[in-house]
Amino acid sequence: MKQKPYFLIVLGVFAFILVISGSSMFVTLEPGERGVVFNRFTGLDKDHVYTAGLQIIAPWNIMNIYDVRRQTREETMNVLDKSGLSVNMDVTLLFYPTPDRIGYLHELVGKDYVSRVVVPPLRSVVRQVAGRYTAEEIYSTKRSEVEESIKQETKAALKKNNIEMSQLLIRAINLPDQIKQAIENKLTQEQEALAYRFKLEKERSEAERKRIAAEGEAKANKIINSSLTNELLKMRGIEATIELSKSSNSKVIVIGSGKSGMPLILGNN
Repeated sequence: MKQKPYFLIVLGVFAFILVISGSSMFVTLEPGERGVVFNRFTGLDKDHVYTAGLQIIAPWNIMNIYDVRRQTREETMNVLDKSGLSVNMDVTLLFYPTPDRIGYLHELVGKDYVSRVVVPPLRSVVRQVAGRYTAEEIYSTKRSEVEESIKQETKAALKKNNIEMSQLLIRAINLPDQIKQAIENKLTQEQEALAYRFKLEKERSEAERKRIAAEGEAKANKIINSSLTNELLKMRGIEATIELSKSSNSKVIVIGSGKSGMPLILGNN
């Protein structure tokens, strides 16, 4: 009986500690969130990633929560082309932390990872890629190649920092007005030159076709003329006369009249 007050005191102290520490013991992770625990005695458990739902941890531990849903970052930057000309580029990056690597991300950079391991690599890659091309290539002739290089190199750089790139968009490439106009004029002239060369080639092909057709026709006529002897013509005339005589239509045929001795048809009803 004497120990009962002592037991109640211990129980009350335990209940008080439980109430005070309850908020840190019970942690709810929302959908799209991941957590990694820092143990005050053993350190960061970076290989154990907590998923969405109610999680219970020791009151002396700290749950570090990361949003692993897709995020968007827009950057506008001035970069230099191969010849040192300034090019303005608007870039949109869609990314998210690698869910099963947030322990390593937390250990290396912490929750301020966007400004430390997302934006700097992105800006660095854009500058490096732009420096390999001329303004004209970036703006027009090799634009798709430039965009693809930026995408692949940014993706690789972010991957090293435990960040996944889901998409990268180059919204706009802006040049000084004079440079832009000069490039557009040059492209217009090149297109006109290509159209003119195409027209010349088409006319040249048509002329060649007509020449070949004329030569073929001339050869055919030559062969026919060489084979049309007087004897052959007379024989064909006789064959035609025989066929006409078999016809039921009324006609008058004079055999052997005319300069060549061919039959003449005088009437045909």
